[in-house]
Amino acid sequence: MLEDHAKVAALIHQNGETIGRKKLQKAIYIFQKLGYPFHQIFHFHFRGPYSEELSVQLEELCDFGFLIEDRENEEQTDDPCVYRISEAGRDFLSHYKDVLPNVSRLMQCVVGQSIHFLECVTILLYFDHLSHDAAIEKVLVLEKEITSSELTRALAFIEEICRLQSIESPASR
Repeated sequence: MLEDHAKVAALIHQNGETIGRKKLQKAIYIFQKLGYPFHQIFHFHFRGPYSEELSVQLEELCDFGFLIEDRENEEQTDDPCVYRISEAGRDFLSHYKDVLPNVSRLMQCVVGQSIHFLECVTILLYFDHLSHDAAIEKVLVLEKEITSSELTRALAFIEEICRLQSIESPASR
């Protein structure tokens, strides 16, 4: 019943902590697109894919006492939340040992990027059903401040995380 909550908590636990709600939204969307067992429904929002369901799950994990949400850096960033697993959260995860393969290296690679860059990446992934050129056109229309070098880097990053995913822990598709 709480398996999807456990997957979110396990991802945060594997990373040690996760900075930002937006970044976590983007990371889970990327993992879902890579074939990992995240089942949240994402819709296109202002800056790319967004899941209200995931937002509620994060609130619930905090309400249950499984996650600690710190808001220490409110002046320094537009997404000041830092999520960490609590002792109760570790206990909760002990009931879901194999809910998520080890993705810590892949997660570090993703969360090490800026939110602006992850928005570009997730928009490209959101429109992966379109032709390559049409997906790029969507990004250019939606992300007006994106440069061609950032777009090239985003495309290379998608290839890199796909390679890393297939080497580290192939997901069941």
